[in-house]
Amino acid sequence: MAYNESLVDRVRESMAELPDVEEKKMFQGICFLVDQKMCVCIRNDELLCRIGEQQAEKELEQDNCRQMINNGRVMKDFVYVEGVNTKQGLDYWIDLSLQFNKEAKPAKKRKKTK
Repeated sequence: MAYNESLVDRVRESMAELPDVEEKKMFQGICFLVDQKMCVCIRNDELLCRIGEQQAEKELEQDNCRQMINNGRVMKDFVYVEGVNTKQGLDYWIDLSLQFNKEAKPAKKRKKTK
């Protein structure tokens, strides 16, 4: 599992003061969950943000993000982001993700098979 450890550290630092933040290995990277809901994820050198369908449509008009596609299916709430080299740029995307996190539904729990 490859991911940019420097970017993980920057996200970790930006989210350090938040309550109920959990790190979890998901999407072939490290994801940060808030209130048990996926918020942001670092996969390779990319930042994956869960910002909601409406905000994603607005942000996709810019050149610095692209839609997440998983197994041929467009994931409308998620975008991969480029250009988070500055603290201001990273915080912008984390803030969008945190705003959507308040209204996002948690993933359905899968039952473990025996």
